Parts: sequence; C-alpha cells; structure tokens
Amino acid sequence: MARPIPGGFLLAIEGIDGSGKSLQAAAVAAVLRDRGLDCIVTHEPTQGPWGMRLRESARSGRLSPAEELQAFIADRKEHVRDVIRPGLEAGRVVITDRYYFSTVAYQGARGLEPAELLRINEAFAVEPHLLVVIDLDAETGLSRIGRRGDAPNYFESLAQLTRCREIFLSLQKPYLVRVDGHAAPDKIRDQILVAFSRAAVDLIARNASLAPCAKLAAILALHGAALAGGC
Repeated sequence: MARPIPGGFLLAIEGIDGSGKSLQAAAVAAVLRDRGLDCIVTHEPTQGPWGMRLRESARSGRLSPAEELQAFIADRKEHVRDVIRPGLEAGRVVITDRYYFSTVAYQGARGLEPAELLRINEAFAVEPHLLVVIDLDAETGLSRIGRRGDAPNYFESLAQLTRCREIFLSLQKPYLVRVDGHAAPDKIRDQILVAFSRAAVDLIARNASLAPCAKLAAILALHGAALAGGC
C-alpha cells in the first residue's frame, strides 16, 4: 500500500525547453514510488481543452499575448481543481512538469510583467513546497530539441528561450532550488531528491496536527523505512 504524506507535497520542475524537465519528473517519481510513496506525475499544458488549444498554437502559430495568458490561466485553474488539490488532499506527492512559473517566464518573454503574472497565478494556484529550476542555456536547449528529432515550435526560438531563462533566473522564492542542467541526468535526479527530502522533512516537522511519533513515522516513510513497533 502506498504511503501518504500528511497534507501532500507539491514539487514543480521548471526550466526552458530542452532542459530535461520531463525526464527528471519521471526519474524522481520512480525513486519515490520505489520507496512506497503515493506519487503522481502531471504536466502543463494539460490534455484538457484549453491545454490542447495551447499545444496546437505551438505548432500552428501563437495566440496573442492576452489570448495566450487567458488560455494558460483557464487550463491551470482546471489543473489545480481537478488534479493538484485532490492529490494533495489524498496525501500524494504531486510532481508537475511545468507550472505557473512557466507562464511567468514565457509570457513574460512576450512583454507581460513577470511580477503581475506571479500575482495573478498565486491568487488561485497552490504554491509548491519545492520549486526546482533546471538551468540551461538556450543554445544547448535548442540543440537537445533537435537531437531528439523535434523541430522547434513557436515557443522555442533562441531569443525567446534566452529571455525565458533570464526570467527563470530572476525568480526568488524560499522554496526554490536551482540545478545545473548540464550535469549528468542521474546527478540532477539525486540533487532533486536531496532537495525533496529536506523540504518534505521540514514540512512534516512543522505540521502542528501531528504527534511526535506520527511525525517520525512519516519522515521515515519518506525514505521507505518504517518505525519499529509503530506509534
């Protein structure tokens, strides 16, 4: 039986296209599931109607900045309502491959104000317990996109990704951890897992509704261990 985390845990993995977000989301989830944790991986844009409209625009031509922002907000509201909040309420580790910080970066790169984009999103979206930004230069990101056989889409020009990276690097959150996207994939995974362990232990330790024994049991469960004798 999968072990829940009291109150759940939200991990957002961000970075420019080609930085390895999807690879790391899957790799981290695999380790956590091996430890017995209840873990789901999700992504933005979603497969819902707004998300599919955005995916199509990446291939056929981007919407206007205002229309694009409206679509991302609508898609995210459904994502938070239908996936993220229920997952957290069930005590799951929810790993999202992109979240509202991508809107801050990508729509910010189109001239919208990043601080205002943060304000709009944080009025309704759950802030993550851990935000990981995989930092990579735009040239390498585009090279990786080409090597995997994909043609760059309308979100993936050199100038666009360069500005997106600048905005990602400007983010300041107490729960933000940056990792070098040039590192080997297993080293990036391990850095994310260390950051997850630190943040999750702190989250459980600060949970005033848990007795000390329950906190200890939950912390041990993060690493696949059980409290001898139970509480």
